[in-house]
Amino acid sequence: MLLQGISVALLLASTACASWDGNLNYRSPSINHDGLGINLRKVHKRMLTKRDGSMPQQTGQLNFTHGVASGDPWDTSVILWTRVSPQYENDRSNVTVEGNVPLFNHETERYIQMSASPICVDWQVTKTPDMSGAPAASGKAYTTSDIDYTIKIEATGLNPFTTYYYQFTVCGTQTSSPIGRTKTSPTDDDSSTPLSFAVFSCSNYPNGYFNAYGNAARKDNFDYAIHLGDYIYETAKGNLTVDPRAANPQKEIVTLYDYRTRIAQYRSDLDLSLIHQQHPFITVWDDHEIANNNFRDGSSSMNNTEQSFNKFGGISFDTRKMNAVRAYFEWMPLRQADLDDNLRIWRSFKMGKLVDLIMLDTRSYDRSITGLNWNDDYIYEISNDAGRSLMGSRQENWFYNSLLESKERGATWRVIGNQIVFSRINSTSTQDEGEETFPFNIDQWDGYTGNRNRTFKHLYDNMIGNNIMLAGDSHQNWVSDMIWVGEENYDSATGAGSIGVEFAGTAVSSSGSGGNLSSNIHGSELIVRDNQELQWQEGYYRGYYEMHIDAEKIEARFFGSPSVATRNPYEVSLANFTVYSGENHLARPVAGGVAASGAIQQGEVVMTNLTLNTETGEWGYQAAEYNQMFIAYPTS
Repeated sequence: MLLQGISVALLLASTACASWDGNLNYRSPSINHDGLGINLRKVHKRMLTKRDGSMPQQTGQLNFTHGVASGDPWDTSVILWTRVSPQYENDRSNVTVEGNVPLFNHETERYIQMSASPICVDWQVTKTPDMSGAPAASGKAYTTSDIDYTIKIEATGLNPFTTYYYQFTVCGTQTSSPIGRTKTSPTDDDSSTPLSFAVFSCSNYPNGYFNAYGNAARKDNFDYAIHLGDYIYETAKGNLTVDPRAANPQKEIVTLYDYRTRIAQYRSDLDLSLIHQQHPFITVWDDHEIANNNFRDGSSSMNNTEQSFNKFGGISFDTRKMNAVRAYFEWMPLRQADLDDNLRIWRSFKMGKLVDLIMLDTRSYDRSITGLNWNDDYIYEISNDAGRSLMGSRQENWFYNSLLESKERGATWRVIGNQIVFSRINSTSTQDEGEETFPFNIDQWDGYTGNRNRTFKHLYDNMIGNNIMLAGDSHQNWVSDMIWVGEENYDSATGAGSIGVEFAGTAVSSSGSGGNLSSNIHGSELIVRDNQELQWQEGYYRGYYEMHIDAEKIEARFFGSPSVATRNPYEVSLANFTVYSGENHLARPVAGGVAASGAIQQGEVVMTNLTLNTETGEWGYQAAEYNQMFIAYPTS
């Protein structure tokens, strides 16, 4: 009887631990390195009040504080996320590495005096919007302050390219999250199902409202959202006592609590919450999720020196980076992939046989030093150094292999999600007279031409076509044929000689090139004139773009918000582009020969203030009040 009792207790305990294990955030960032995650048996042991393996459950005063989200869709599974907490405020522990704990350790037992009771949730996935149908998947998971009360699970056993609805409920109560909607991807060999994506980057909370997210969600004209980074910004603006969009905390963020608080503030935005609730996201970070112009060992504001260590209160860049990465993995609905290390976010998705989506990290993983203001002259001088890389050797080789494997498996399109503008951009003509600066942006691929040359050589040597490069970061729109300048002949009139197309999008709300609409158009005209491969450029509007993809063509549709100074549902159709399979360049006439803003190589710009109200579906003319693009703050 004693042995039988022990066996039953062990079985109950292991079952309870399995439910904890269902929350992927306890294993973040890597399911393959148990020692680097939180020790679930120790956490479970802390919660035990009885010897039968049962645990007390904290159910009073619990709320789903930040809605729901989903992401990283596969053909039979998807990641689901929520946060359920007794408090709206984030966990205050800032310690992630101390003493002899393993690198990137996420265990917090020795630092955090957490609640004596875990929070239990049941989750369920169905095919019906009201959750009334038979469950397609279901389960139970627990959370605690160790992971900021977040919950991230993988719903498995689903059908390919199917819309599902999901909900979380506090165990034994009627307290439930909003109902979310998500979608799985097609099977690897599905070559006929068309796909659509909405592509975003650079959302700065104090700078303006996230109207682009809301507009895209309300139109509901795409399957999956891609975010290319700068999902949050680390800098501060505004005063929390008077400014409704002031950054929280009111400082440049460096600690774990800082990053958790900042990302939580962004997720409180109604339009970002809406689009997360309705669509699965595929995300990567750019620089501002950690720090401006960050690279392998530092950033523009923190050079990993004794001076920066003292300036930021005794925090090194390495520790800051781990704080940021931990908060990101806790709060974003992305998978813990099959990783060899814990910083890796680069990964790929087989979206049927139609699209291979390759998501890169050209910022944080193993990037050579970039322009940091004090070293810009030096970086410009070495920008063509063959040893410089945006990705590091391991990721770069994986990237090239992924492109070749995609061709060999017969995928129609290769869509590359990257942070920074890939094409050569000569911006000399837009510089002020007498201004001493560089003709190219050394923080983009132009500062790593050796890396770009290796990419072009791989594509041309292996005759890999149908490449679509996505980019964000610049806060402006750029649409270019992808050409290897100086190596391959190119005809701007026809596009012959190109190996693909780049769609680089503007920001959701981050600042653009400055000035009014007319001055922006003039600047765009000069840049387009000086870059033959650049077919359209626009820097005034905030917004996003959609890509609609089938086996014959890709259609890219760019949309702009007339103002982010207020929350509003208006958007302008800026330009539409087509790329036909096998042609490797933009279809001519580019954008049908007309765009609503910016400048175009072959065609005309016809400005308009005709806008779509995405709440009513009606078209009308925007009011004069939308002449202000961004939120204005008093000058100090």
